[in-house]
Amino acid sequence: MPTPYTTQTTTADLLRDYASLIKGKIILTTGVSPNSLGGFFVQSLAQAQPACLILAARNPNQLAQTAAALRASTSTSTSHPTTQIRTLQIDLSSLDSVRAAAAEVNGWDDLPAIDVVVNNAGIMGVPDYRLSAEGFEAHWATNHLGPFLFTNLIMPKIVAASSPRVVVVSSDGHRLNPVRFDDWNFDEGKSYDRWRAYGQSKTANMLFARSLAQKLGLKCNLQAFSLHPGVIFTNLDRDVDWSVGMKELQTVDRSLGNREGWKDEFDAKNLERGAATHVYAAFDPSLKAVNGAYLIDCHVADPLVDTVKPWATSSFEAERLWKLSEKLVGQEFPY
Repeated sequence: MPTPYTTQTTTADLLRDYASLIKGKIILTTGVSPNSLGGFFVQSLAQAQPACLILAARNPNQLAQTAAALRASTSTSTSHPTTQIRTLQIDLSSLDSVRAAAAEVNGWDDLPAIDVVVNNAGIMGVPDYRLSAEGFEAHWATNHLGPFLFTNLIMPKIVAASSPRVVVVSSDGHRLNPVRFDDWNFDEGKSYDRWRAYGQSKTANMLFARSLAQKLGLKCNLQAFSLHPGVIFTNLDRDVDWSVGMKELQTVDRSLGNREGWKDEFDAKNLERGAATHVYAAFDPSLKAVNGAYLIDCHVADPLVDTVKPWATSSFEAERLWKLSEKLVGQEFPY
């Protein structure tokens, strides 16, 4: 049955339909700084009375701001006065930070299960070649390796939920590059291109969600989805001067023959529409039939209409990435 939702659907539309599915849930979301997509997502969810919103972010000051705003709204509202707000500091570019944050979560004995994990945090278009503390290209480390390790380290709490779900925020930017299995660091920066680096990490996001669905779908009733929220101008593009970045992006797209290479502007969304696919991915009950799917505009992406590259939907590539990721983080998760 086709989804009744479209690119115009807002979080308010979905909260009206999914309120009973959100109420009482424990939801962990990364990347929740003020005025961000993740920040707006958790603010929206608070209206539906989840039991607990776990806010995870790198910057402690921004994390505190989002938490304070949510606590203020819950204390003065009769619609969601019982929602617990909990914070978690995590730098996804650092595997040490990821391990410490996961250990903290696993030590919360009063929260034996987490119903939904939304891997929303990320970076985009870093102009200069940068390495993480462990020596990985910045997009690769922050957008993929960090979420991969964190999600797997807290997996016991996730699968303890009755109907666990993991959401990985990807992008139609996956069109810009497949995973470079033998050169994820772009020849130590010699062949670095910020859009291809971003594209590689977004492809990895899609493959990670597919792997989780394949490995733990039947075994643990886990559902996992990736998504493209649309183009929303938030602090995600803080590293991009679009007067330059747009031309660079077009050059990469044209080199690959992507239709986006001949578009001179984005079809931008506001936060209300941008966060809608987050809510859809996290709670829509009909998605159980398409576990592992990539979503866009509150529907399952259609390769004949939407931008969906086969390198990001291949089960074979997903397993290759899983093995590589285990090797790079130095830990196996043999589900």
